Amino acid sequence: MAEPMTKARLVEWPTLLLLVVCYLGWSVATTWLAALWLPLGIAATIIFVALHSSLTHEALHGHPFRSKALNEFLVFPCLGLAIPYQRFRDLHLDHHRDSLLTDPYDDPESNFFDPETWATLPRWGQLILQFNNTLLGRLTVGPLVGQYAFMRADWRAAKAGNIAARNGWLWQIPAIVPVLLWVASSPMPIWAYFLSCYVALSILKIRTFLEHRAHERASGRTVVIEDKGPLSWIFLNNNLHVVHHMHPNVAWYDLPGVYEGDREKYLRRNDGYRYGSYAEIFRKYFFKAKDPVPHPMWSRIEPRD
Repeated sequence: MAEPMTKARLVEWPTLLLLVVCYLGWSVATTWLAALWLPLGIAATIIFVALHSSLTHEALHGHPFRSKALNEFLVFPCLGLAIPYQRFRDLHLDHHRDSLLTDPYDDPESNFFDPETWATLPRWGQLILQFNNTLLGRLTVGPLVGQYAFMRADWRAAKAGNIAARNGWLWQIPAIVPVLLWVASSPMPIWAYFLSCYVALSILKIRTFLEHRAHERASGRTVVIEDKGPLSWIFLNNNLHVVHHMHPNVAWYDLPGVYEGDREKYLRRNDGYRYGSYAEIFRKYFFKAKDPVPHPMWSRIEPRD
């Protein structure tokens, strides 16, 4: 699908300036604010680690420069410690094959299971995954569940000879060493930084909680959340997710204008999969699972031998 008409830029200054703000804010949070009052330092660190993840997402989609190497250099320090950039880049770009969205096998960001695989899980495993499908679960155990599944899959891939999986984790070492050295020399205790990273992952789980649903049409699987509060800023407007999937090269600051310019088209496109705000999502799904874990339409979408 053709990209909407947005002004071509050699340098996308809003993204570049936000990267500067993010690194400066993170530096102040882990030093001056942590020394002033540790809970304040932790809170600010959480925000900037989560924001850095969103900026990393912008980088892999070609922002703020046209140079892939320069974009990747800008986000090379892994402030969040957990997700190697190369693996995030490769898996997320695979996720952008919209025809495979929610596929338990071929969509690397799917939270659905093949019903046959689900039936073989022990009861305790099913209970954890069912809890993880509530927003409360996604915020509390979600980072652990997601990290375990991610690392387990990459470990198996690397053992099977997947060079990209192996190299992605090897590059993670120089990406986190300077971050840990900075924290070790700062007033913030290392446990406090690990806690900050965990909570930052929890915040990011709010965004991914219901980004995609089971739907017979691929175009009907991606949500739009018409939120304009602090979470939409941390997520860099990726709550307008159907717009991002339709136009993945559009910069974060252009997404609201693109959506508002033809709102009805996007809501027709995703068959009305819409929420008014994150507050609405918290009210509806904090204690209640939005989806089952086994894919409810799997046999109709992708029968397998």
